[in-house]
Amino acid sequence: MTINKYSNNFIMKYLKFLILYLLFVFVGCTHVPEFENNTITQEEINENVENIFGIQFPADQDWCTTVNGSVQLFANTATEKIVKAQILVSTINKSDSSLNMTILNEAQLSSGENISMVYDTPENYEYLFAAFITERGEYFYVPFKVENSEVYFDGKVKTRTLSQDYQLPPVPSGITSTVESWASKRGWLPGEVFYLYDSQAMNSNNYDDTFKTTFSNIIFSYFKNGRAYNNLPLIKKSGYYNESSYPITTGDEPIIISPVYKNDGGYKEIAFAELYYYYFKGDLSASEIEALPKYRVIDLSTVYTNGDNNNIRKNKSYALVYWGENGPSYQFPKGYKIGFMYKSNTEYEKPNKQGELYGDGRLNYNINFWGNFKSSKLEATAPRMGWINVNKKTFLCIESGTDADFNDLIVEVEGGYEPIIIPPPYEYNSYMFCFEDHRLGDYDMNDVVLKGVRLNDTQVQWTLMATGAYDDLFIYNVEGAHIKNSVEVHEIFGKEHGIYINTKKGDNVPYVTDVVSVPKTYSFLDASTQPYIFDQTMNWHVKISRVGQDPHAIMIPYDFRWPLEKIRISSAYKQFNSWGIGAVEDNDWYKYPELDKVY
Repeated sequence: MTINKYSNNFIMKYLKFLILYLLFVFVGCTHVPEFENNTITQEEINENVENIFGIQFPADQDWCTTVNGSVQLFANTATEKIVKAQILVSTINKSDSSLNMTILNEAQLSSGENISMVYDTPENYEYLFAAFITERGEYFYVPFKVENSEVYFDGKVKTRTLSQDYQLPPVPSGITSTVESWASKRGWLPGEVFYLYDSQAMNSNNYDDTFKTTFSNIIFSYFKNGRAYNNLPLIKKSGYYNESSYPITTGDEPIIISPVYKNDGGYKEIAFAELYYYYFKGDLSASEIEALPKYRVIDLSTVYTNGDNNNIRKNKSYALVYWGENGPSYQFPKGYKIGFMYKSNTEYEKPNKQGELYGDGRLNYNINFWGNFKSSKLEATAPRMGWINVNKKTFLCIESGTDADFNDLIVEVEGGYEPIIIPPPYEYNSYMFCFEDHRLGDYDMNDVVLKGVRLNDTQVQWTLMATGAYDDLFIYNVEGAHIKNSVEVHEIFGKEHGIYINTKKGDNVPYVTDVVSVPKTYSFLDASTQPYIFDQTMNWHVKISRVGQDPHAIMIPYDFRWPLEKIRISSAYKQFNSWGIGAVEDNDWYKYPELDKVY
């Protein structure tokens, strides 16, 4: 075996430590000498870092991936009772451009109360949002940046009064034509017909830039875009699907729909498509709903072209007609259920993507298994439409194609129907603290792995997840019921000292979680309150790395898959070195692990 200069120096240092240790034990001393603190030089640390990483890190690297902010939220309102406020962050995954929305902090409050909130956010965020939440569970979002110290919500969100926004066209005089159902041609439905009337588009005011920002971040972090995402569970979780997918009319306003977003991936199923609606009272079976007349309200080819993708806009709106016994009207009586049907007309372009899709999945029984639609892998009665709210606006999100992201066509539905309120299932943002216990370490960063989650303005949840250390280690600045500085890390897990826990493939020791109280000014970036470890074996404290230090302890602003035992972090994360030397484009290196090298 070849012993290099580094190995020889380390062996000599370790032998010195053993001799000193035995001497202290022999004379009855209970204090272990400060081996690494007093005998390891900065030169040796630098030599070890270069040996491990193959590079030297610049002296101005601060190892920080997170920024801190404080914002005053003004919720003065007489029209909405605000009971909770949240700070949310929207971030983007560069590998597939997906958006993610997480909670940074939240607080309960009374109507009209103003509140100051402290938050920590990933430095590579897209937008921050202040969310004001009503007692009914409605969310109102206001985007802001870290440099903003104040955010206002005045409560003057538009209600469902439409008379000032739209000039309704003359009511259609009657049905103009009928066509046979595509599905009935295939023998799937009982010979129903589709009634068409001449669409009469109304001009509508486009959204302002602030709402477009809010719309894109909220909707596309909820219904993530792309074939990699199956968003059907979100629709089911909301409860508004199949028999419950129908808005119910209030009888006091017209019902107006506006196409606001299209992305069919260039396959033309929306550029050659139509949107229909139907209505009924009470509870009907699937076969009874199939037999109802369906009324075309939008010929989408007059709104979108094939290349017109990804633009958020509102410039054309359409009023639904109630075909009553006393003649057609824009006023629906109270208590009707409104359903929608999307009809793709790609017969000549791509017949396998032609068909009729419903929000009530019971009517999709055949189409979900036919042609190209079956590649979405949706079950037989899965819906093809889902609802979402953004700032008291309600949107119908349609899956027109062969995946399940439910954002191919998005339509705003407003007017005289009972509100649909879907509280979004945001998760709380995580902060991972990963420690290397020896100053001349291997930098697998798993000697202690600790996760912090801010639950609200006065509580933080800490979870001890792993330890890859032989030494006796203690965690400071947590002081929960289980994780506290008087209990050694292995003992917290209920295991014997000197073993690895959750740092090897196949390990599955349960994590240990505590919730602790914190002041409202608490920040994960505050060095005085950050968790750190005490290595009792080596008698030194390991704190989060600062400017000019080696990366012996780092804080990462997400759930993080730590390296397996003896695998240095730069092997488990190929972009780590690039970030370490200051590359701005790799400041989210922690999102891209080598999967065979992480826990």
